[in-house]
Amino acid sequence: MSPGRGGVGRIIALLLAALVFLGLVGLGLWQMQRLAWKTDLIARTEARLAAAPVAPPTEAEFAEMEAPEYLRLALTGQYLEAPLTLVQALTVQGRGYWVMSPFISYDGQFILINRGFVPDAARDNVPPPPAGEQQLTGLLRLTQPDGAFLRSNDPGAGRWFSRDVAAIAGSLDLPPVAPWFLDLGAPGMAAEPGQLPVPGLTVVQFRNSHLGYAAIWFTLAALWAFGIFMLARPDRSRAVL
Repeated sequence: MSPGRGGVGRIIALLLAALVFLGLVGLGLWQMQRLAWKTDLIARTEARLAAAPVAPPTEAEFAEMEAPEYLRLALTGQYLEAPLTLVQALTVQGRGYWVMSPFISYDGQFILINRGFVPDAARDNVPPPPAGEQQLTGLLRLTQPDGAFLRSNDPGAGRWFSRDVAAIAGSLDLPPVAPWFLDLGAPGMAAEPGQLPVPGLTVVQFRNSHLGYAAIWFTLAALWAFGIFMLARPDRSRAVL
């Protein structure tokens, strides 16, 4: 005998509820995978920050690198004579600008250097980069194309909201530059009194809330499973005494 309309509806509801349960469990498992990835990323970054600086990667080496950001580098070369590029910034020292200057390393690479931060009040008094051979150390940072949220870079007007190395290089008529830039110094380094630009303001921090998100999805899955059980159990109110 075929089930009545109520029975068919109940079966469909159970199937849909089971699909929702599997989706919740899947989201929890995905967050656990993200947790493993983020934990590994944090460990690798901390190891890089503690390691000795290495030579800058070639273009081919960079293309093969996995998550190269915050690698400590040592460069030897000279700053190029070129106008400064000021990129709007918000740091622990307040609002101001990152000072970007082009550099040619002795391995032949053109590289943009973030020399550090200057406050708004010092915008018109930024000293030029030092002349002659320079030995620099800092952190590899990935290019930041296009601009910031709802604010696009305007090279023609000299308004920069992100450190887009290709666009900055183009505005200065430079040869092709490395697809990354160097944050000069190390996070937390002490600047000399009155030093401008101020290096060492790179913030190396990763948000890692995946375990909490996983717990939320698994809790919702457990509550949903309880709801399925309540729906699937026999309707005892119709039991014959």
